Amino acid sequence: MESNQNQRTMALLAHLLGLFTGFIAPLILYLVLNDQPYAKEQAKEALNFQITVIIGLIVSFILTAILIGVLLLVVVLVLDTVFCILATIAASRGEDYRYPISIRIVK
Repeated sequence: MESNQNQRTMALLAHLLGLFTGFIAPLILYLVLNDQPYAKEQAKEALNFQITVIIGLIVSFILTAILIGVLLLVVVLVLDTVFCILATIAASRGEDYRYPISIRIVK
């Protein structure tokens, strides 16, 4: 039971810290959680999503030259916040969470 709770906590942190650190915290957790399969899988999901968010932010900044980027930037940041919160709640329950908008770069 303790290891299950520990895995849920690590998975929760991977999603929540991704909101504040981008891909850094999920990457670190993905690399160190070799003995916790659930937490490692959720850290991989968080990592892939944060990489997708970074790509969205780069595109948004490029498109600010034609003003649509400002709107896109707001949309990306709001979706990042909402999906990270949903993922954190799911991880706290021990449920698998797959981000609906995510490029699966890390397999």
